[in-house]
Amino acid sequence: MDITDAPAVVFFAPVVRRLEEAGHAVTLTARRFAGADLVLRRYGLGGLLTIRHRGGGLGARAVGLANRTAQLLGSAASGRCDVAAGSHASDFVFTAWTLAIPQMTFLDPDRLGRGNLVNVRLVDEVAVPEAVPVAGLTGMGVTRSKLFRYPGFKEEYYLHDAQPDPDALTRLGVPRRHVVGVVRPAAPPSRAASDAAALRDEATLVRLLIGLAGRRNLTLVVAARDHEQRRRLLGLGLPDVLVPDGLTDAVGVLAAADFVVGLGGAMLREAAALGTPAYTLSTSADPVEASLLGDGRLRRIVGPDDIALRKKDRRTAVSVPRDPWLFADRLLRLARRRARRARLSRLVREAAEEPRPPF
Repeated sequence: MDITDAPAVVFFAPVVRRLEEAGHAVTLTARRFAGADLVLRRYGLGGLLTIRHRGGGLGARAVGLANRTAQLLGSAASGRCDVAAGSHASDFVFTAWTLAIPQMTFLDPDRLGRGNLVNVRLVDEVAVPEAVPVAGLTGMGVTRSKLFRYPGFKEEYYLHDAQPDPDALTRLGVPRRHVVGVVRPAAPPSRAASDAAALRDEATLVRLLIGLAGRRNLTLVVAARDHEQRRRLLGLGLPDVLVPDGLTDAVGVLAAADFVVGLGGAMLREAAALGTPAYTLSTSADPVEASLLGDGRLRRIVGPDDIALRKKDRRTAVSVPRDPWLFADRLLRLARRRARRARLSRLVREAAEEPRPPF
């Protein structure tokens, strides 16, 4: 299995555990990018760390692609791999394809685009949520025979084993009687002057915070993206607004909160998976978020007055846990398919080599 970034660790970790518990050996490769190596250690997983992600122009990316592919080939060619899995990583796809290892790639609904046009043609199976329309995938070159459309969405699977801490809010100093909202800002704007969309998104969340802050018996927990964003938000001096220096137990906080609001993204989907009311200020939605809007597990708002400021009814909270064994089983099926092909090829070869009786 190949890890491209920190979210990939979170998704693949329970799949790795289930495969190992069933007696299978799993080798992880991970590039040094977006904190993937740190999250691997946090989850108690070891792996081969490869070169860092190369950003920049097309030339730099091409060099990075070639170098990491060569590194992966060198590590995998000496071992015996029956099946491979990754997500949005061209170098890993090229490696498995070159070594004739059956492979499955997991595509995220918000990252479907031109960067997947080659990958989907080289892999054996493409895994996507059922909410992703088939027409868009076939338009990218994914044949229907390759499609593995699974129910629900990724957050429901990797949160299956979660055991949220019921005292997560108390540890942050939140009074038990307060209604608690978690606010997830958008990714902070870069230093580029052209990053106007990110500036608008952060300004939208700031207006929401100002509109909610100070309301009676309401505490807001802001999950800042980085230290600089945290500094800006603390500088607002808003009452009953906590901006922790990193949420050490984000799952516990989301599960205990009464609502979560943001501009789309994984934290809103995690809230929906945990049965916490989720609100989005975004006017757009990927296929998974569109399905959540359709069934009421995610709601679109325009301002603070659209949020129900009340304690969550835990008796009616909708949570849909889905066992990650689904993915482990699918990978094992893919491996067995290769084994059957190999046995058939061997039988054909042996039959061709048998001496024929004279006529």
